Amino acid sequence: MNSFEDILITNNLITAFVFVGLTVYFAYFISEKLTNGRFHGSAVAIILGLIFAYFAGTLTGGEKGVADIAILSGVGILGGSMLRDFAIVATAYGANFSDLKSSGKAGIFSLFFGVILSFSLGAIVAIAFGYDDPKDITTIGAGTVTFVVGPVSGSAIGASSEVIALSIAAGLVKSILVMTMTPLFAKRIGLDNPKSAMVFGGLMGTNSGVAAGLAAVDPKLVPYGAMTATFYTAVGCLLVPSVLFLLIDLMF
Repeated sequence: MNSFEDILITNNLITAFVFVGLTVYFAYFISEKLTNGRFHGSAVAIILGLIFAYFAGTLTGGEKGVADIAILSGVGILGGSMLRDFAIVATAYGANFSDLKSSGKAGIFSLFFGVILSFSLGAIVAIAFGYDDPKDITTIGAGTVTFVVGPVSGSAIGASSEVIALSIAAGLVKSILVMTMTPLFAKRIGLDNPKSAMVFGGLMGTNSGVAAGLAAVDPKLVPYGAMTATFYTAVGCLLVPSVLFLLIDLMF
């Protein structure tokens, strides 16, 4: 067992890939078997990750979650800013601007309006809870855009790790609300055709939430909502740490 443990520690990044892969597999298994896909696997994976981090912190007394456990130290590299930003850039390369134009003016407008609206609501909540530092307000507002925009923006403007963690939590809550509430309000808002799905994806933005919510309404709508939601993260990563941060900085 000692030799096996040494191998895992020596090859800690490979161990981290296996650990994350098994976690994601288990998350999607739970999503499919217990919720029939209505609670998206990515959201389950994030919740599992937070649970693991909590127990690891309690067990080791450390501050890096499961990365404080020697065998899983590679998670600190795998979950670091370098690979995270690489994944975001790689995702952005898969987006095609001509696809966005096909959604029409309504889809493009909803994209920018959705980012600004989500950010504004998150910023207001942050202020209501007593945050007055522009970096903190911006990062929490970015988290309500998506749980990817939060840490990207927080890292870019130099926010603390605690506030970045809050931004991820805010984005996760939004994702869960979108995936669970979409089937309940779909008929009331006319979410029953490709164009409305594109607008919905642009307004909500959270890809996992939109995909799961639309899948519960009509699986045929998922590609249309996911198309604009894909651009939502890119627009958020562009606007929040630049234009929106400068506006918050001027006000506070």
